[in-house]
Amino acid sequence: MDRRTFAVLCELLRNTGRLKTNGLVSIEEQLCIFLHILAHHVKNRTIRNRFYCSGETISRYFNSVLSTVLQLHNSLLVSPDPVPENCFDESWKMFKTCLGALDGTYIRVHVPEVSKRRFRTRKCEIATNVLGACSRDMLFTFVFPGWEGSASDSRVLQDALSRPTGLKVPTGCYYLVDGGYINGEGFLAPYRGTQYHLSE
Repeated sequence: MDRRTFAVLCELLRNTGRLKTNGLVSIEEQLCIFLHILAHHVKNRTIRNRFYCSGETISRYFNSVLSTVLQLHNSLLVSPDPVPENCFDESWKMFKTCLGALDGTYIRVHVPEVSKRRFRTRKCEIATNVLGACSRDMLFTFVFPGWEGSASDSRVLQDALSRPTGLKVPTGCYYLVDGGYINGEGFLAPYRGTQYHLSE
């Protein structure tokens, strides 16, 4: 995370009014504690020594930031809006009722040694497979983290669809997906037939 992104996230957390400077610990430091635990998979006692706080304080700040971040979903995720029938945008006018695009991405993580095999990707990185859906203007409409890096994109999608609060595709609408997914109701993958080259 770069400094600009960190500053934007701090401002979002501050503007919700739910996360406040607590004693001598600023919102920036609370967020640093939270991100350090997530990014480096470290234990409470390691953070306690690094930030000179008690274990109870570290736990309280982590849970407070987590709760506030989860409440930001209405600000960070937009509702999908299908391409209208009268769309004149050259890039999208052929995709009537399309909600946007959907794909998986790998995010590197630190996991215990016993779990590394499950999180190892085809490129031998230790990562989690995160499913994301974006609107036409590249705003997130859905994010589904947590699957191991060894899991296929289609398996992650099936799990997201099966959950009560998971991905919902309205009847008659669809997402554009890549070749890692199959064509089906609500999803349009590229045609896998004859390949044409630009020279033809």
